[in-house]
Parts: sequence; structure tokens; C-alpha cells
Amino acid sequence: MMTESVIKEKTEPVKLESAAELRKTMDGYFTRLRESAETRSRKVAWCTSVGPAELLYSMGFEVYFPENHGAMLGAAKNADKYIPSAVAHGYSPDICSYLTSDIGSFLQNETPLQKSGFKSVPAPDILVYNTNQCREVADWFGFYAKHFNVPILGIHTPLSIPELTPEIIRSVTDQYKNLIPGIERVAGVKFDIDRFRETVGLSHDGCVLWRQVLEKAKHIPSPINFFDSAIHMGPIVVMRGTTYAVDYYKILLAELDKRIKENVSAVPGEKYRIYWDGMPLWYKLSSMAKLFVKLETCIVASTYCNSWVFDDLDPANPFESSALAYCKLFIVRSDEVKENVLENLLGEFSADGIIFHESKTCARNSNNRYGLQNRLFKKTGIPYLEINGDLNDPRCFSEEQSIIAIETFISQLAGKIK
Repeated sequence: MMTESVIKEKTEPVKLESAAELRKTMDGYFTRLRESAETRSRKVAWCTSVGPAELLYSMGFEVYFPENHGAMLGAAKNADKYIPSAVAHGYSPDICSYLTSDIGSFLQNETPLQKSGFKSVPAPDILVYNTNQCREVADWFGFYAKHFNVPILGIHTPLSIPELTPEIIRSVTDQYKNLIPGIERVAGVKFDIDRFRETVGLSHDGCVLWRQVLEKAKHIPSPINFFDSAIHMGPIVVMRGTTYAVDYYKILLAELDKRIKENVSAVPGEKYRIYWDGMPLWYKLSSMAKLFVKLETCIVASTYCNSWVFDDLDPANPFESSALAYCKLFIVRSDEVKENVLENLLGEFSADGIIFHESKTCARNSNNRYGLQNRLFKKTGIPYLEINGDLNDPRCFSEEQSIIAIETFISQLAGKIK
């Protein structure tokens, strides 16, 4: 008879010891944000997750990210409670469920941040967005700009970019520079190019470390999986451009190196390696992690977690390199570019298969809508599975159907690999 510890080992991923340090790092971020909001000791800026955070941090703001809050709502399994409030307020249930769950929770005056001592989400002094993820962020931020009666500024990035031409980079660079006067008025300080260079340098260093974290999964067996990465990416999202993110990823990297040296796998008995394309199922992160452990399958890489690798950032050319890095983002590129990126990643991470998550309310992060999955299969011969769901709204996801599909897919891979 197997002992309880052996059973647990076969049904759960091996937990990273760095998780305790991650909690401490994230708690520090929320404490700084809460104290700034309550005491008004520092101004608070709201920013999109792939927006000009470096510029805001360099000008002394504490920076809050509504998309991170949306993910928290999804992970807390509360999104479907809040979405109807946003729908009643005029927002379609078909648009981004980060947006609808976030606005819905605000309308109900509830937030998971209340567990960290917040009375509500921190009131913004200014909102700054970049449409490189999607146009909906402008509408999302517009709601709060009207409610709080504060300035809103934005960068409008071209979509489906096949080639990063000098004209595109120049246009986005100019938009970055045009933000400065409006931010200065709210910050009450003048823009300092040296502080901006320093912040861009820290962001670059954090992104390099984050890339190294993700690339540790190239090792067989992998010391980290997608579900780990989706949680441990927190600092690179909300503290990009600070020493806090840099310090944390040095700790995480050291643990992953130790795991590799000791041949410790994130998934005990790893047999199959999968690439995940699309958004996480935030409300099923834990149960999905356990499912793949049961199937001895490690999700070794993902489009989502790779989206915060901005190692093109260069403090010597802070504006131009910021424009390049944020236009180079996978979600902004043409399908042809995406296809080539995925082909390379499948090879680099020794993937046996790929799972495409078609997210109901996130068309921009669903890459299987225009035939890319078939073209990629013809080029690589690597089989794929498509599952339907959503990043935040669990009503769009059939768990039983998806589990059967995933189990069948892994079973087919087992036959193919043998």
C-alpha cells in the first residue's frame, strides 16, 4: 500500500521553496501601494501590464496594474460573481473578462486586496495605458478616469506587425515622449533622463533574469512548469523597473539551478513535454497542475509567460528601446511572425505537443482562430489539442470535457512517442 506522502508526490507538482520569498516580495509591493494610497505620501499611477511602467516608476509613482487585479479575481474564483454587474452597466459579456470582472468588483465595492488591508483598490492620480495587448484597455481605463476624474494618457501601438520598421519604432517612441508633460503635471516633478535610464536598466536586468528562469525548463526533466511560472511572474509584471524584481529572480534562479544539479523535476516522473499557447485558466490553475502531474506531463513553456521578456530594453537608448521592446511583443505581431516564434520555441523546449487555449473573451491571445495551428503542424509534425475556455469566466469552460480531451491527447502522445 502506498503511503500518503507517495500518493501526494504523484498528484501534486513539487513546490518551489522560493514561494515563501515570492509572497514576501509581493506583500511588500502591496504594502507600499496601500501606504501610498492611504497617506498620499506618493502619487499612484495605474498602468497596463505591458505599458510604460518604467517611465512611471522613474517619476516617483507607485504603480498599480488592473490586469494583475483581474488575474487575482480569476484565481480567487470570484470573477463570475462580478461580471454580471459590469454587464448590467453596459459592458458586453463577450469582451475581456479581466475588464468585466474588475469593473464588476469595483461596482460591488469588493476586492481581494481587502485581505491585504485595502479598503478598496487604490485611487489613481493618473492612468496610463498601451494598446499593444488590446484596444479594450483604453475603454477599461476610461471608465476609471471618468469615475475618479483624473487624467488618462495612452500609447496606441500598431497591431499585426509583420516587420518592425524604423517608422513604427519612431512613431511609438514619439508617443512615449509625448506622455511626459502630462505625467510631469500630475507627478509635480520634472522628468529626469538619468532616473529613467536607471529604471530601464533595472527593467532590462529583471527581464533577462526572467528569461533565464523560463529557459531552465529546457532541461530534461524540467525544474519548473507553466503553473509555477504563471504565479512567479508576479514581480516582472508589477515591479518591472525596480530592484525588488531583480532581487527575487536571483533567488528563484538559484533554486532552479539547484534542482537541475540534483535532478529534481517539477513534475515527478516527467514523460511528456507540452507547450501551452493562450491565457491561463486562472480559476483552474491548481486543479490543472495536478491533472498534468497525474499524466506525468510537464507544460514546459508558454506564450503567456514569455510575454514579459523585454531584454531589448537599453538604458543607453531608453525611449527607442522601450518602443522596440513593447512592439516586439508576441501579441502585437503578425500570424507569420507568431508561427515562426512558436516553431522555434517548440524545438528549443523539446515539446512533444502543443495545447491551444481558445479564450472566449480574449481573441488577441487566442492564436488558433485563423489556421495557425494547422500551418504549424504541417511545418513541425508536432500534434496539437484545442480546448475552449476563458481566462476568468468559468462559465465558458467545460472541465469534464477538457479533462477527457487532455487525457486522450496525452494517451495519443504516449503511443506516438513509443
